[in-house]
Amino acid sequence: MSIKNCGDHHHYKRRKLYRRLLIGAAVFVGVISFAVFLVWVILRPSKPHFVLQDVTVYNFSVSATPPYTLTMTMQITISARNPNDRIGIYYLKLDAFGTYRNQPITLPTLLPAAYQGHHDVSVWSPFLQGDSVPVSPFVQELLGQDLNVGAVLVNVKIDGRLKWKVGTWVSTTYLLNVNCPAYIKFSDRNAASAAVVSVLKFQLAQGCSVETGLA
Repeated sequence: MSIKNCGDHHHYKRRKLYRRLLIGAAVFVGVISFAVFLVWVILRPSKPHFVLQDVTVYNFSVSATPPYTLTMTMQITISARNPNDRIGIYYLKLDAFGTYRNQPITLPTLLPAAYQGHHDVSVWSPFLQGDSVPVSPFVQELLGQDLNVGAVLVNVKIDGRLKWKVGTWVSTTYLLNVNCPAYIKFSDRNAASAAVVSVLKFQLAQGCSVETGLA
């Protein structure tokens, strides 16, 4: 009877020791994580800076009769810079697409994932394309007016996700929304119902608005 009690006592002591070790490890990890998080909060990460460097339009055409459709093919060069001194940025998923008056006119194009160290710059040059995209009569009317003037405002947008990195600590996922205005001027003012045959390239160096928030 005494031998059994002794065994139970040793078993209880081992369980108590393991419990204390687990609690100690959890507290240690928690303290380290909180310290890194506190440093991250104090550093106040700045949003990345996006610049639309250039746009090359290969095709831009609008149907003349209902149902109204728009076809567009363009290649953009867009750069992103990490302005932070001590914080890295992981770009997990970035979709680029073109819009006209808040209506998508190209399919989304997936940009390669990237990591930016302090003050690093990443550059992407994707093709954005939309074939016979339906547009509302209201948008068609405004588009005709813009083409008669000889210029349209196309917004290049990027929707994606990112994470901040401080040391070995990586933050939770944040949403990223980028909006880059691109003024495209046409030499042919009667191009509302005809494709733009010649390649038009525009050097813009246009800054973009950037918004981030918790996913």
